[in-house]
Amino acid sequence: MNVLHHLRSLFAPVLAEVAPDRAKVPDYLGMVKPSANAEHGDYQANFAMALGKALGQKPQDVAKAVVAKLPANDVFEPPTVAGPGFINLKLKDTWLAGRVRDLATDQKLGVEAVAKPKTFVIDLSGPNVAKPLHVGHLRSTIIGDSLVRILRFLGHTVVSDNHLGDWGLQFGILIHGYKNFRDDAAFQADPVRELARLYVAINKMFKKDGDDEDGPTDDPVKKVCQEETAKLHAGDPENLGLWQQFMPSCLEMLRPIYERLDVKIDHALGESFYNPLLPGVVEDMIAKGIAFDSKGAIVIPNAKGLVPRTEEEQKKEEPPAILRKRDGAFTYTTTDLATIKHRSVTWKPDAMLYVVGAPQALHFKTVFAQARRWGYDQSEFVHVQFGSMLGPDRKPFGARKGGVVELMDLLDDAGRLSLQKYEENTAARRAVGHKVLELTDAEKHEIGEVVGVGAVKYADLSQSRTTDYVFDLDKMTATDGNTAAYMQYAYARGRAIFREGEIDDSRFRTNPPPVVVSHPTERALALQLLRFPEVVEAAAAEYLPHLITAYLWDLAKCYSGFYVNCPVLKAESPELKDSRLLLVDLVGRVIKQALDLLGIRTVERM
Repeated sequence: MNVLHHLRSLFAPVLAEVAPDRAKVPDYLGMVKPSANAEHGDYQANFAMALGKALGQKPQDVAKAVVAKLPANDVFEPPTVAGPGFINLKLKDTWLAGRVRDLATDQKLGVEAVAKPKTFVIDLSGPNVAKPLHVGHLRSTIIGDSLVRILRFLGHTVVSDNHLGDWGLQFGILIHGYKNFRDDAAFQADPVRELARLYVAINKMFKKDGDDEDGPTDDPVKKVCQEETAKLHAGDPENLGLWQQFMPSCLEMLRPIYERLDVKIDHALGESFYNPLLPGVVEDMIAKGIAFDSKGAIVIPNAKGLVPRTEEEQKKEEPPAILRKRDGAFTYTTTDLATIKHRSVTWKPDAMLYVVGAPQALHFKTVFAQARRWGYDQSEFVHVQFGSMLGPDRKPFGARKGGVVELMDLLDDAGRLSLQKYEENTAARRAVGHKVLELTDAEKHEIGEVVGVGAVKYADLSQSRTTDYVFDLDKMTATDGNTAAYMQYAYARGRAIFREGEIDDSRFRTNPPPVVVSHPTERALALQLLRFPEVVEAAAAEYLPHLITAYLWDLAKCYSGFYVNCPVLKAESPELKDSRLLLVDLVGRVIKQALDLLGIRTVERM
């Protein structure tokens, strides 16, 4: 059950009766939310101010009138009205306990399937395959994967597509490097490593740091690379042969990274897949009177053909685009339009999500506008943009400068550091007389791997995706605070209780005992468990995985308070013991499920 939905359903008929504009009722219901301060109750209805303005009445009088009209129910205590019209709601302990007991037999822990499932296509990861993945590729990959998991968990159909960069200037760089600067022995020993070296080395020869766009340049090295790219795109046998030689090694480089991150992507249709389709895109848009010749280039002019006169008009204008340059080369816009056509025809999605960094905002605004102009407007287009991962100098990582931490090395380091901290914590506990399980080397390695990879992913996903953050491995692998290790330890601690008591947890999931709320920390924990469905739904609605990590942190703090104040195996009565065991089991299940939605695993022992 989604408690928030249930509370709103109780207010809905009353608001429909008193609101002067029925169309505004959903907006008012949206103002029923969890209380920000537990002292004011569990939930709070804040619509009286807006409704009072619409009615021309004092908000507090409106709030009291709404409360008076609420039907009798067994859900919450008599509401109170505070301040200018806040309606405070406190759930009845008996109702709270009953709903928590219901969770125990629900495999999805209260999360209901959406009433109207949609089909989503999610564009994620999208690395240039000519170089090893580095930390800068992390965000699109794991944010996108988390959204895939969350939306599927809610019952939507999700198609994930990895739009690989396998055809652009990066291959002109590699071809030029291979022809002139390769180390044959190094290439034979490790093609991926040698290609990565060549990529960085050639970029360092460019006059300036810059992006990989292949526009006009007076840089002689970059110009040669552009020429090699043009030959590849024109079907030059030598360059096409080299591209075909490079691709298997480049793709093989990606596989172990995705496996370690536990990221499974349905399709990997790169730029080369769409290259044969690009002439048709241009021809169709010319035929439809959308694109025109402009001094040898094929362009889509501004939709209104006017220069915006005000800032507001400028925001509403659809930006122009170039489809084919004067030299005959196609642009990223053309490729992305071909991609939209393919996805629309193949999967017929209700929405296409592009999990790509914020600097590409203008590009996607342009692409989406042109797609709608072209007639592909049946889908909602969303740029799920995210901020940059910053280095110690607070500048975004850049692969061309060299020295960037490769993702495989990062995961190795995180695993080693996590295992080291596990060994240190185990030794410290043993030194003060705590009972410590003796694990095999293989079990320890598994803990290091799961905790290390989880640390890297959680540290990223715990940030709002719209903000930048500084990469810091020590903070990522911390064992306290809002970190993966802390959540994984909370899960393992619960499993240890069942092992210590030699208790079979299956009976708590098939025939759960009554829940007893005898201490404030028990109540706080029960309430937090019931809020899981609300958080999953909110994370999906806003495409914000960090809402789940924030929830986990609140859950972990509630669990810690419960653990300190409420003995489980030594509870005062068998009934209380069973109730608390049920809560412990539910905490573990919710943590495990929430972490799984983030693509993070758990371990049974830590």
